[in-house]
Amino acid sequence: MPTLMPQNADWARISVAVAAAIVLAYMAAVVAGRVARAALGALVQHEHREGTAASIHHPARIIRAAVFVVTMLALVLPALELAGVQTTIGLTSRALTAWLFGSGLRILVIAILSYALLRIISITARRLEAQLGEATSADMIERLKRARTVSGLVQNALTALVIGIAGLMVLHELQVDIIPILTGAGVVGLAVGFGAQTLVKDLIAGFFLTLENQVRVGDVVDINGTGGLVEEINLRTIVLRDADGAVHVFPNGSVERLSNRTKDYAYAVVDVGVAYSENVDQVMALLREIGASLASDPTFGPNLLEPVQVLGIDSFEDARLIIKARIKTLPLKQWDVGREFRRRIAATFAERGIVMQVRTPPAR
Repeated sequence: MPTLMPQNADWARISVAVAAAIVLAYMAAVVAGRVARAALGALVQHEHREGTAASIHHPARIIRAAVFVVTMLALVLPALELAGVQTTIGLTSRALTAWLFGSGLRILVIAILSYALLRIISITARRLEAQLGEATSADMIERLKRARTVSGLVQNALTALVIGIAGLMVLHELQVDIIPILTGAGVVGLAVGFGAQTLVKDLIAGFFLTLENQVRVGDVVDINGTGGLVEEINLRTIVLRDADGAVHVFPNGSVERLSNRTKDYAYAVVDVGVAYSENVDQVMALLREIGASLASDPTFGPNLLEPVQVLGIDSFEDARLIIKARIKTLPLKQWDVGREFRRRIAATFAERGIVMQVRTPPAR
């Protein structure tokens, strides 16, 4: 059975040779680690938040360990030969060195570049979210919601792409014929494309649904006549929860009509019915007064984007006339503001003796 060391080996010279190889490999690893930390530090120098140190030191340690192992393997056999040790396992230092500085080095470069690309993608996504998260305006909050949704999808897609390409390149360096793999993947992709047209349609629709900023998590929307709060947006489905707590799941490809009630801003629309005997001008002036008091309220005022608009008489009915008012609010605040506005209208009208007229039910 072949052995690595001869029985009459000079262990002192062997120890010195191995120690020299370890020292040289360690020095090369230290230099590589410092270069990696400097490069990653330049990427995250503006990212002042918890976890930044880990995003620099963890990749640097991995690169340093990889360089140490490769350099050690490249130096240990020549060092042993210089110490007078002749290996009998059929592996020469020249062959090992040729492979390490040929295919081995290329595999290492592929792995390091792939890892660096994945870290850059992750750091860029976090930096974008952090920069947008520093603002408090309504517009920036909307951008942050969109950035979080899009960055997750794009990051997953780019990660899969980088890993797939890197894997094929490594297999090629290991002398594995990747042509059958690519051919098989093409055939499988074609078969899946024909057999899963609905799935592909859902994926494409989900990507453009998110990219075009039509809807985001946290919005209140109506999809194909069903309303609710958006809880999840996936590449294949969108998940709503309605006011009764029921969860509705829609494949993205089946979304024919989408109405977003909370994009950028919203309106609370209030219809006030009064008797024909009331003075319309006085009622409208009183509604503006109630709107002004609502705008000055410390609880509800910050939710208003504009003063209350009293639009005037909207329609005539059998026993009443309808005066329409509208309030521009922050997204998701229109219902709270509308309920408070109606409460104040009821209390003020009762105090001033104004008769509110409800809709007359139809005769049976």
